Amino acid sequence: MFVACTALTGAASAADLPRRAAPPPVFTPVSVFTWTGAYFGINAGYAYTEADTIRTVGIGALQNNVNNLLRSPAVRLSQDGFSAGGQVGYNYQFTAGSGIVVGVEADAQYMDLQRTGVQSIFRPAFNPNVLTNTYRTDLSFLGTVRGRVGYAFDRVFVYGTGGFAYGDVTQRVGFQTAAPLTYFGSRSRMDTGYAYGGGIEYALPTDSFLNFFRSNAVTIKAEYLRYDLGSHNLLVGSVGGPGVGYISRFRTEGGIARAGLNFKFGSY
Repeated sequence: MFVACTALTGAASAADLPRRAAPPPVFTPVSVFTWTGAYFGINAGYAYTEADTIRTVGIGALQNNVNNLLRSPAVRLSQDGFSAGGQVGYNYQFTAGSGIVVGVEADAQYMDLQRTGVQSIFRPAFNPNVLTNTYRTDLSFLGTVRGRVGYAFDRVFVYGTGGFAYGDVTQRVGFQTAAPLTYFGSRSRMDTGYAYGGGIEYALPTDSFLNFFRSNAVTIKAEYLRYDLGSHNLLVGSVGGPGVGYISRFRTEGGIARAGLNFKFGSY
């Protein structure tokens, strides 16, 4: 009887003791994506020219040959092909998640834009010989240094871009007759100008199978750029004969539609 009373008394006393407080819940912060950080990547796409016409005038009396269509006053030499290269850049996003993003990007790519045109002209009323006119234009390399500004909708970034452009340009013209007199001109140099365009970029999950370099983000983009490296006059001078020659005017401009893959490092 005494033992039972003691047990009941102990149980009642334990019920009166304060209970131990439960531990507070643990909250795991959800990381918010930001476009801030450096990146590098590759690109490939389709390139084409927009100013395809080579215009020629004769110097002095040789303008008569142009007027009589022995030397074509305008020759269209359209070009298209693929492009492939790489880019590096840096973005800064003012607010994580969604917000304004600014950045700078430099790229360089091979351009498959080479074209040669050959004309055979026979107009016996003006010249008894068969004339051969040869034209060549080549843009084998294009690079740009551009600013980028746009708006990020979390992992989707829409932007415009513009800045400096430069390219390796080769232009040649040769006019040949059956007689020894030949006219030839050539220039090959790095021309400069500008480029502008826009695009859209999307950030894949960090664990994407494309994340070869273990970066904190892999992004894919679709982009259009238009480039303009200006106009240039080429002297097509006489070789081994009298006279001065002709002037042929070239213009180097066109567009690139391409896709790219970037590996981003820096702030998540």
